[in-house]
Amino acid sequence: MRKRKSLNDLPIKTKKREFPFGPRIVNPVWIEKTVIFSADEQIRNSAKVLKEKMPWIDVLLYSNPLEVSSYISNKATVFLLDDTAISLVDVEEIKKNNKDAVIILLTSNEYIQRSHPSAAEEAFPFTSKADFVFAVNRKELTPDKIISAAIRAGEDFINIHKYSKVRRYIFLVVDDEPRWFSQFLPVLYNIIGQRADVRITRTYEETLKFLFGVKYKKDINPKNYLDQGHGDDVVCVITDIFFQKENDLSSEAGKDIIDLIHTYYPRIRIIIASKAEEAFDLNHSAFLLPKGDPGSLLTLSSYIHDYTGMGDFLILDKDGKELYRIKNIQELYALLEYALENSKEAEKLRNILEEYGRKDYFSTWLYMHSFRELGDRLRPKHDQGHRMITVLKRHILREILRMENTPLIINGNKIYTLTDLHKLLKSIDSKKIQPLADKDVFSSWLDRKGYTELANELRPIHGSGEKLTQTLAARIRKWMKIYRKEKYENI
Repeated sequence: MRKRKSLNDLPIKTKKREFPFGPRIVNPVWIEKTVIFSADEQIRNSAKVLKEKMPWIDVLLYSNPLEVSSYISNKATVFLLDDTAISLVDVEEIKKNNKDAVIILLTSNEYIQRSHPSAAEEAFPFTSKADFVFAVNRKELTPDKIISAAIRAGEDFINIHKYSKVRRYIFLVVDDEPRWFSQFLPVLYNIIGQRADVRITRTYEETLKFLFGVKYKKDINPKNYLDQGHGDDVVCVITDIFFQKENDLSSEAGKDIIDLIHTYYPRIRIIIASKAEEAFDLNHSAFLLPKGDPGSLLTLSSYIHDYTGMGDFLILDKDGKELYRIKNIQELYALLEYALENSKEAEKLRNILEEYGRKDYFSTWLYMHSFRELGDRLRPKHDQGHRMITVLKRHILREILRMENTPLIINGNKIYTLTDLHKLLKSIDSKKIQPLADKDVFSSWLDRKGYTELANELRPIHGSGEKLTQTLAARIRKWMKIYRKEKYENI
């Protein structure tokens, strides 16, 4: 039942009509300008990496603090400043003249890198001027490794709080030390692409405000907590145990947040990133990641792929043993068919899937694989037994058949198959391709067609010119051969 479902075997066929394709846009507002003001050569040179990884951004290098302070733009803009530069510019004037400005401090100061916000602000008051603080050095945290993740964090911040009205999914990172999340965020963004947002909070109070929209725990209203804060949009929380609470480091801060999540949002996956002894006491209720251990980021990457909807859809028994690994909705449809059979194994599977439905695992996975409308339809449906499986089957089958008649339109050309796409990439002007690659349009369309592995390979690919089109064409050609061997249809 794990084999990809052949379209010829599906019980219903749609009428031959064309459906429009609309990629899921998580962030309607993009960072279009980046102002770099720094005497640090490594920071200034990181502009080259930024132009390669995020070619849609206009990067401006300044050497005069007055020019930076008087800069005006109606575009969303990130200001990247070092420890000296942030003291020389007028941040209030920048915010006044640029309604979508984000101030990011790239600090090389070891004390700031390892300190909670109030301690850093007391010793170095200029840190309070920054919206975000990221750590850089000349070894493992070089600016070229950090810069694109820092800009994405600023972009996500603007969209979460000001612009996006569609349902979204958010990875909430709770840690007071810039050094750690500066290492982790580039890894996280490489996994999620444009499919989800990231929000960083550094204190208990900031985290409580973000999740529940209140200042104090006692103000959470059990009757309407879903209408306040952003907790209902959070898919995963990655948190330390020790971080600032009421101006003090407290082991209770992380525990309190975890308890609140279990009480109000039990569907949220929790990762505890800590080596503290107190963290091991919570390993029954969260995934424990010893922060800083060799290979910890790789372990974290694997967990995110498997348990937050980013990768395959995993079906686990009550003991956590993997039963099934689903790669696309065709395989999910086949599994649902099996779950309707009259057998003890099918009944066991139905019970597991029922629990998954209650925890919104289906809709989360569908959202992450570009099925926003389908996720919206399934999220409020918490039926039981055969009825739940039947409802899921009906909606998923409709989406599978619909996608057969949904072309990707590129410069007036209608693309239905991988062969069509590969041929077009070999002949089309790369300027027509770049905006689609930048916004994950190719990956969204391929994901919904069932080519999830190819979609994942294309997500991090950006750039411009012939190099971009050649890279995309080469990856597609590689997977066309693989899919043909696996007898995928309509290649």
